[in-house]
Amino acid sequence: MARGRPAMLLVLAVALLAPAGLQADALSVTVTDTECIDEFVPSEGDSVFGYFVVFNKGISRSSDQRGIYLTVTSPSGNTVCTLKENSGEHIDFKAPRGGTYKFCFHNHYGAPATVSLYIHVGRIPNEHNLGKDGHNQAEEAMKKRFQEWMARHHRTYKDEEEKVRRYKLFKDCANRVDKLNALGDGVTYKTNDFCDRSKEEMLPYYSGG
Repeated sequence: MARGRPAMLLVLAVALLAPAGLQADALSVTVTDTECIDEFVPSEGDSVFGYFVVFNKGISRSSDQRGIYLTVTSPSGNTVCTLKENSGEHIDFKAPRGGTYKFCFHNHYGAPATVSLYIHVGRIPNEHNLGKDGHNQAEEAMKKRFQEWMARHHRTYKDEEEKVRRYKLFKDCANRVDKLNALGDGVTYKTNDFCDRSKEEMLPYYSGG
């Protein structure tokens, strides 16, 4: 079932995101089987970033239940993003074209679940669309941020090669944190102790192993 945005459920974070030129909103919906939300993306190349939270009190989480899945399809019908509840990942893609995208939640619990979707659409300044001077300044600021993070978490590395690898992971993590803070959902995100870990290193934490 596809639906538009119920006005009474929509919360716009305009005040927080207007300076950054971003559109952000949060929407809650009850999913019994499959529920789709339409999101308009103005232009090709726009950044689409966000996440969803499942509120499913009373639902048993047995090992054979698959939970909530999200698929995002473009105006041309192509799947541009898939995400599973509690995967530790985020909605994060560049729009291949402008138009209406469908965010479809698929419920495999066998009982209704409430899902809140937090998402922003816009152009976020990054190293690819900054000028040379802006890129250099952003990179220097990120390196300083990494050094401060290392000191705060008492992090040392065996050699320069490992430090470079860990810096790249930290940079990706810090950029995700900045995007999440841009969502304006009332939560402040920070670069925590795991920000220099790869997805493979984090799998045991997500799986409970």
